[in-house]
Amino acid sequence: MAGRISDEDIALVRERSPIADIVGEHIQLRNAGGGNLKGLCPFHDEKTPSFNVTPTRGYWYCFGCAEGGDVITFVRRLEHLSFGEAVERLANRAGVQLRYEQGGYVPGREQGERSRLIEAHRAAAEFYVSKLSAPDAAPGRRFLSERGFERVDAERFGVGYAPAEWEALARHLMGRGFTAAELIKGGLAKEGRRGPIDRFRGRLVWPIRDITGDVIGFGARKLNDAEDGPKYLNTPESPLYHKSEVLYGIDLAKREISKRSQAVIVEGYTDVMACHLSGVPTAVATCGTAFGEEHIKVLRRLLLDQSGSHGEVVFTFDGDAAGQKAALRAFADEQKFVTQTFVAVQADGLDPCDLRVQHGEAAVRDLIAAREPLFAFAIRSVISKFDVSTNEGRLSALDAAAPIVAGIKDRSLRQLYAVDLDRWLGFNNERFVIDRIAEISAAAQPRDRRPAGPRRVADLTDPGVRTEAEVLRLAVQRPALLGPRFEAVGPEAFTLPEHVALYRLIVDCGGTAAAGQGGREWVDLLLGKAEDSLRGMVTRFAVEELRADLASEERYASAMMAALELVSVARAIEQLKSRMQRTNPVEEQQEYNRLFGELVALEQQRRVLKERTAAS
Repeated sequence: MAGRISDEDIALVRERSPIADIVGEHIQLRNAGGGNLKGLCPFHDEKTPSFNVTPTRGYWYCFGCAEGGDVITFVRRLEHLSFGEAVERLANRAGVQLRYEQGGYVPGREQGERSRLIEAHRAAAEFYVSKLSAPDAAPGRRFLSERGFERVDAERFGVGYAPAEWEALARHLMGRGFTAAELIKGGLAKEGRRGPIDRFRGRLVWPIRDITGDVIGFGARKLNDAEDGPKYLNTPESPLYHKSEVLYGIDLAKREISKRSQAVIVEGYTDVMACHLSGVPTAVATCGTAFGEEHIKVLRRLLLDQSGSHGEVVFTFDGDAAGQKAALRAFADEQKFVTQTFVAVQADGLDPCDLRVQHGEAAVRDLIAAREPLFAFAIRSVISKFDVSTNEGRLSALDAAAPIVAGIKDRSLRQLYAVDLDRWLGFNNERFVIDRIAEISAAAQPRDRRPAGPRRVADLTDPGVRTEAEVLRLAVQRPALLGPRFEAVGPEAFTLPEHVALYRLIVDCGGTAAAGQGGREWVDLLLGKAEDSLRGMVTRFAVEELRADLASEERYASAMMAALELVSVARAIEQLKSRMQRTNPVEEQQEYNRLFGELVALEQQRRVLKERTAAS
C-alpha cells in the first residue's frame, strides 16, 4: 500500500483547490453576504439553500444536515472516497505530485507505481473484453447466456475472457510497455521458468473496481469443471487489491446506496449482475472472502450510517444450512451497524442469478422486498434446532436464543424480540422470558458501566445560550476582537457542556493571543486538536454569519463579551448573597462587612456591564 501522504503535500493540495471552485462544479452558489456563498446541499434534499461556503477560511457547512468540513471532506462525501483517495483526486486535478512517507518508500515513487499498475489493469480489462468475442471464448459466452445475460449485459459489467494460453496477456501488456515486474507485482501474471505467465487462463473474467471506478483486480470463473484449479480464482493481495476491503460492484452501486440508504449483500459476481439488471442497483458482493469489518466501513460511509439514520443492509443467503450459518456470522457484525439489517432467503434455495433465470426479474425484486429482520432470522435459526414441543426443548431453546436477544443494542427492540421469543417458544409467559434475558444481559455488562445522566439539550431560543454561541463564534472567526477578556471569563460562564468543551479547546490552543486575527490557520489548529464530537461545532462556527456588519464588529464583540460577563457576575452575586445569609452580622461583623463591600463592587460591575450591553 502507499505510505502516508506528507502533511506538506496535503496542505498544498488544499491551497491549490479553492473550495468555491470545487463546490461550484457540483452546485450553484450565490453570494450570501459577509464573504459567504450559499447553495442547495448536495447531501440531502432541500428546497431552501442551507449549504454555506466560506472561501476565506476554506470551509463549508450545511445547517440542514449539520455536516461540514474543508475541500477534502467535501470530495470525500460527494465521491464516497477515503481521505487518501480524496487527496489523490484533488492532487491530480491541481497538478500536485504527492509524496508518501513510510519506511523504505522513496518520495513520489509509490504514487507513480500505483498509477502504472492502474494503467496495466485498465489495459488488461480491455484485452479480456476484446477476447470474449473470439471463437475459443464460446464456452464463456454460453455460460453467460445460460444465466440470462446478453452481450450488452457483459459489456455493461466489463466481463471478458482470458485465453487458454500461457502468455497471451503478458505478451500483450509487455508490448504496451509494461514490465514483467509490474505484471507480477499487480497480480496479473506469475513468475514462469522463461518469464511471466498469465494468472488467468481459459476463464471468464470480471473486472473488480474500487469505489472510484479504477480496475484493481479480477475475478475469474473456470469454464471446464474437469480442469484442475478452483472454480473461482481472484487476484492475489497486491499494492492495489486487498480482498478484505473490496466489494464487487461498489463503483456501480455507490450512488444508489447513498440515495436509497440501502445496500444489498450477495454472494457472487453473477448475483450482482442479476440484481442490477432486475432493478436492485444497490447490490454488491465480497471477493473471495467473508463479509467483514473493512467491508462494513465502506458501506457505513456510503449509507451515512449514524445515529438516527434509517438505512438498511440486506444480506442474501441460500436457504440451506450453510446459508443459515453465514447469516449468523453476519449477525455478529450487525452490532457494528446503526442501520437496520435484514436477511432475504429464497425458500427454494435459489440465488438471485438463478432466481432471475427461472422466475424473472420481478422475483428478484420481490426477494429483496420480502426481507426479514436479521434479528428474527438469527433467533428463529437457533430455536429451529430444538424440539419445542417439550418443556425441556423449549427451555434449551430459550437458553440458546437468550444471548442473541440480550445482545441487541436497542433496549426497546430487545424487549419486543423477547416478547416474540416467548410467542415462538409457546411459553405464554412474557415476564418469565423477559426476566431470563435481562439476567443474561446484566451478567454480560461490565460492572462499572452506568447509565449516562441526562444531557442538557441546547435551547437556541434561550438568550443566554445564544450569547454563549455568539461569543464562541467570534472566538473562532474574529478572536482579536475579544482579546484577553475571553480567557478571563473562565469556563463557568458557559452553561452547555459542548460550549464549555469548545471554550477549553480554544484556551488550550493558546487562546485569543495565539489566534491573532484568526483565519484559516486558526480554524485548522482548532480542528486538528478537537475531539470528533467538537469538530462539527468548530466548522459550523467558522462558517456561520456573525450578527454584526464589518463596520460595527468591534463594538458588537465588546457588547457580547459584556453580556457573557454578566452571567459570571450574576452568579458571583448570588453566591455572595448566600454566604452573607449564613454569616452573623453581629458575631462576625468584620467578615460580614468584607462580604458586603464585595457585593457593592459586584453590583457596580453589573451596572457597568449592563450599560455596555445596552449601548450595542
